Amino acid sequence: MPGMILKEDVEKVRAAADLYDIVSASVTLKPSGTGTYVGLCPFHDEKTPSFSVRPSLGVWHCFGCGLGGDVFGYVEQRENIDFREAVELLADRYHIELRYEAGSRRDEHAGSKRTRLLEANEEAQRFFVSQIMSKEALAARKLLGGRNFSQADCERFGCGYAPQGWDNLVRHLANKGFTQQEMLDAGLARQGQRGVYDYFRGRVTWPIRDSTGRTLGFGARKLYEDDAIAAKYINTPDTQLYRKNQVLYGIDLAKSSIVKKRQVVIVEGYTDVMACHLAGIDTAVATCGTAFGAEHAKIVRRLIADDSLGAVQLVGPLKVEGQALSSRIVFTFDGDAAGQKAALHAFGLDSAFLTQTFVAVADDNLDPCDLRIERGNEAVRSLIERAKPLYDFVIDAAIDRFDTQYTTGQMGAVKAVAPLIAQIRDRSLHDMYTRKAARRVGVDLDVMRREVASARRRLNVRDEDAYAPRRRGGAQAAEPRGEPGRNPYENPAARKALERRDANEQTYHRIDDAVFICEQQFMATLIQVPRAVDPAWFAQLTLANFMTPVFRSLFQAIAAAGGLPSADTPQGLWMHNLTKAGGPLLEPVINELAVMPLPLPAAERDDAQAPRGESGGAAAVQLRPATRAEQQYAFELLARLLDMGFMRRIGAAKRRMAQLPDGEEKIALLGQITQMETARKDLQAQVYGNTVG
Repeated sequence: MPGMILKEDVEKVRAAADLYDIVSASVTLKPSGTGTYVGLCPFHDEKTPSFSVRPSLGVWHCFGCGLGGDVFGYVEQRENIDFREAVELLADRYHIELRYEAGSRRDEHAGSKRTRLLEANEEAQRFFVSQIMSKEALAARKLLGGRNFSQADCERFGCGYAPQGWDNLVRHLANKGFTQQEMLDAGLARQGQRGVYDYFRGRVTWPIRDSTGRTLGFGARKLYEDDAIAAKYINTPDTQLYRKNQVLYGIDLAKSSIVKKRQVVIVEGYTDVMACHLAGIDTAVATCGTAFGAEHAKIVRRLIADDSLGAVQLVGPLKVEGQALSSRIVFTFDGDAAGQKAALHAFGLDSAFLTQTFVAVADDNLDPCDLRIERGNEAVRSLIERAKPLYDFVIDAAIDRFDTQYTTGQMGAVKAVAPLIAQIRDRSLHDMYTRKAARRVGVDLDVMRREVASARRRLNVRDEDAYAPRRRGGAQAAEPRGEPGRNPYENPAARKALERRDANEQTYHRIDDAVFICEQQFMATLIQVPRAVDPAWFAQLTLANFMTPVFRSLFQAIAAAGGLPSADTPQGLWMHNLTKAGGPLLEPVINELAVMPLPLPAAERDDAQAPRGESGGAAAVQLRPATRAEQQYAFELLARLLDMGFMRRIGAAKRRMAQLPDGEEKIALLGQITQMETARKDLQAQVYGNTVG
């Protein structure tokens, strides 16, 4: 077993890892205008963004669930692995060779188990692709060709062929250095009475990848009647990498288009994904062996994001000059009973998601692949464009089962549709669909309302308002607007508004006063831009300069970390040393302060490229020099803290002097008070008479 990874190699990986790229692989990040990016948290379900990333500091924090940390912490949480495995995974990604203590190196099969499984899947994919042009794979080529997929199309989507033999893949992977246990853990092999054998045999294969293009597993279609597995399609069983309710086939190909267009098309099969992409619907993905569920919805929501205008959530479909504007989810269910059942399953998802959800059903219930074969690419595009809102599809399907020209048919339709309308949790839509259904069935509105209300009580439906304003931590200040290149916070009122918003939104100390705001802003500036703080002035600070308990503890942590960092300290190392010194109690506070907006112009702050070491490549990112605005702001905050410290000491000394009898001790204390008052006047003279150069 190799020893611990050398610290310098850990820092090399930290310097090379791009937190923005790693996070944005699964979360759509939007700039907040403060050097911070925000998105929907990947670690808990939410509808409004509370997940913040500060790439320049290598820090992330979620104000909703409280999780946060550096790039290693993100990978640990995202991949459910430990610190060592996170370092090794990132080292593999950025092609950095790690060294271990006592000169030990990773042995042939060492490294992250997760990384080995990924490597096994990638090698399996290369093997399957290499077999697609073999003589044995004729049936596979005929199947794909019969669906109007060319050889180039198959190469684009990674189509392959798993040979019919007992252990073709097992022997291939063994020759590549993989153990049988790794093959079993990756879901590529099964344990039989005669030994380990291939799981995929005699089938067309498709690689199932994550949004970064890593192969997590496979889907495979039956080709031969004598296949030992009767199922037409099989998928990799659940493994450390592959969870069927958390993967979407085609997400690696569709992700950028989904983010850009804020649309996703959910189809039912691998060939449907291929057909849609080839027809120009480049946002198509498919579930893998399971119905579209809540976990899939979370993935989609993080990519398409929510619509908003001010504080109102615009969760419904919008248009501007005839063009679709809002996020849109389109399902391509069949119109038959199975399709309607799938639609009902999707109907159970949360209301804010459903108001953006549509259903596309082709004539004759053709799926996208068959539709493309029979009617061409334009028919597939038209299918998606003519999609119908999911609510309407489900409700209309229920009503259409009855002949509403008869009273008994009308009552049957009412009884069938009322439980569906009752499940619409959003009260702003609930009444509207009740009215629409009553008109369609041809019954009095009161009749429909009574049935819906009864069903709502019986189902105990939670009442929501998807369009209601959503705020985090109290009233939010409007983002200041200004001319390009100008400091939008030159107006003191705009600065104060953001400072107060910062105080209201933080989660570690509920207080809003001038002392707290000054201490909070200083600590945030110190953490984010330590080179903005003057070392000589900082050296005058003591614990007495801080009144807020959390900042007193943080000041002690900074001292334990060695005080202000030197200019050549790597950025990541500064944050690592600080969080290590603060310990688990202060780590979330440090993370929150690291992503907190400062009332400074964004163009002048940490969006600029920080200097790297001369060696280039994976050299550590050094602490960047502070801008003039940052230096001035730090100067003002530090002066206020020192002034408050003098004020507190003078006040305490005067109270003490009032309690003393006349004598030498009282005279000495008076001298100390005089010295402190003189020092305070000198400080104020420097503040009002000078600015930073």
